[in-house]
Amino acid sequence: MSQFGSYEERIKNFSWSMAEQELEYRPGDVINIGWYCSDRICQQGKADKPALLWEGMGGKEKTYTYNDIRLASNTIGKFLRDLGIKPEDRVCLFMDKIPELYLGFLGVLKIGAIAQPLFSAFGGESLFVRLEDAQTRAIITQRKHVSKVRKVLEQMPFLEHIIIVDYDEKKELREREVAFSLEKATPVEQFEIHPTTAESPSVLHYTSGTTGKPKGVQHVHYSLISQYLSAQWALDLRDDDIYWCTADPGWVTGTSYGIIAPFSLGITQCVQDIGFSANNWYQFIEKKRVTVWYSAPTAIRSLMKAGEEIVKKFDLSSLRHLTSVGEPLNSEAVIWSQAVLGLPFHDTYWQTETGSIMITNFPGMKVKPGSMGRAFPGLTATILDMKTYEPINEPSKVGLIGFKPDWPAMMRTYWNNKEAYESKFINGWYISGDRSSIDREGYFWFAGRDDDIINTAGHLVSPFEVESALLEHEAVAESAVVAKPDDVNMEVVKAFVTLKPGFEANADMELNIMNFIRKTLSPLAMPQEIEYMPSLPKTRSGKIMRRMLRAREWGEDIGDTSTLDND
Repeated sequence: MSQFGSYEERIKNFSWSMAEQELEYRPGDVINIGWYCSDRICQQGKADKPALLWEGMGGKEKTYTYNDIRLASNTIGKFLRDLGIKPEDRVCLFMDKIPELYLGFLGVLKIGAIAQPLFSAFGGESLFVRLEDAQTRAIITQRKHVSKVRKVLEQMPFLEHIIIVDYDEKKELREREVAFSLEKATPVEQFEIHPTTAESPSVLHYTSGTTGKPKGVQHVHYSLISQYLSAQWALDLRDDDIYWCTADPGWVTGTSYGIIAPFSLGITQCVQDIGFSANNWYQFIEKKRVTVWYSAPTAIRSLMKAGEEIVKKFDLSSLRHLTSVGEPLNSEAVIWSQAVLGLPFHDTYWQTETGSIMITNFPGMKVKPGSMGRAFPGLTATILDMKTYEPINEPSKVGLIGFKPDWPAMMRTYWNNKEAYESKFINGWYISGDRSSIDREGYFWFAGRDDDIINTAGHLVSPFEVESALLEHEAVAESAVVAKPDDVNMEVVKAFVTLKPGFEANADMELNIMNFIRKTLSPLAMPQEIEYMPSLPKTRSGKIMRRMLRAREWGEDIGDTSTLDND
C-alpha cells in the first residue's frame, strides 16, 4: 500500500494545490526549481543530509550533502552570470553522468537561464542541430566531448562560451573556451536567485519527430508541482529512501525524476557513471542499500538475460519499490522480477512533452503484468478514435491515448515551432501519438506508436534524422529507416540503402556506414542492420514507402500497394 493510501482514495477530491501547499507556494509567488531543490531543503534542517551518492569509473566515489549542492549550484550560477549569461539564455549541459551535470543543471535554473541537457554520446551533427535550433549561448562539457563541439564550432557563431569542467592546464584553451573547476572555485555562500515565476521557461529537452529536425520541448518552473507530487505518489519516495534513477539527464526521465523530483523532496539519491552490467548494477544496489529503483525495460530484460544465479550473489533485501519507464514493459519482465527479486516492477507511462508521470501502476494497486496501469490522480485520460478524435467508450478497443491539458508539467511549446505544438491538441485533447486500449478496470494496455518513430532501449530515434545522415555518406544514394524487432531493446534501427555507382555492397561497407552514423549522430541511432537494395519501394509521386519495409520486418500485412511505382 502507498504511504498515501489507495488509488481510489487519492483520486477523490484531488487538487494540484496539495503539492503547492506542501511546497509553501502560492500562485504568483517566485518559484525557482534550483532553489526548491537545494536552499529550501537546507532551510528545513536537512543541510547535512546526503543528497547525491556518486560513483564513477575505477571505484571513484563522491558524496554531496544538500548544503554541498546548494553551494555548488550557487557557485556555478555565479560563474555563468559573470560570463554574461542572462535569464532565458539557453545553456547546454553536455556531460557524462558526473556530479557537475546534476549540480550545473540547478545552477543554470537558479539564474533563470534555460537548461538544455543533451546525451553525451551524441555526435557532432546531432549536437549541432539541437544547439543551432536553440541558439544556445553556452555549453558546459568535458575534455572528452569538447572535440565534438570544436568540429561544428564554425557553424555556431551564437555559441559564445564553451565551459570545460575538467580542463587540463597542460593544454591550451581554444577559441571561446573557458575553464571551470568546481573543486577549485571559491564556494558562493550567498547568491541571489533569479525570481522566476510559474510560467518562466526552465528546461529545453529535444525529442525526435518523424519528419524534420528534432523539436525542442519547453518546460517551465511550475512543472515542479507535478514532478514533486508524482514522485511521492507513483514512485512512493519517502524521506528515508535511498533512490536510484538509472536514466541519463540527457533524457527527460533523468531530469524530472533524476534531479528535480528527488532533490525537491529532500531524498538521498544515487548515481552510477559506469557501463551497464548485471554485476555492476546488483553490486551498486547492495552497496548503496537502494530502496526505490526507477529503471527501463531494456535494462530489466538485460538483467533477465544474465540469469537468476547472479542475483543470488548479492544482498538486494534493501529494495522496497521497483518502477519502470521509457518503453512497454512486457509481462514476462514483471513476472520475472516478482519471482527473482521478490517485487514486481511497476510500469509508468509519460513523455518528454508531458513532463511527468501520466499513467502508472500505483503503489499498492493490483499490478496487471503487461499493463501501463491507470491514469495518475487528477488527470483525465482516455482513448480517442484515430479518425474522429472522440473518446472511445468500448473496453479493449485500440485508439490514441489522449489527455485533457490541465496538469502543471505539460510542455508549454515546441521551441520556435508553434505549428507543431498546436498540432498536438485536437478537440480539447493532448494527442500523445501512442496507441492503447483500456480495460473495464481502467488499466491501459500499450499497442504501439501511431507514427514511424523508433523506440530503441527507451530512446526515441527519428528515422528522418538517420536517413538524412545516411545520405551524407559518400556511398549512399538513397535510404529508408525503420524499426526492427529485438528481444532486448524491443526495437532497433534497420536501414535500407541503395549505393552509388562504383561502391560495392558488402560487410565492410555495412560496418563503414554503421560507424559513420555512430559518430555523426549517436550509438542509439546507429543501424543494427543494413540491407542493400537495387531500388527502394516508392509511390508514383516518388515518396519512399517506409510503411512497406516496416511491415515486412514485423511480419505484417503490407496493406494497399496501389500507389506503388512498379516501373
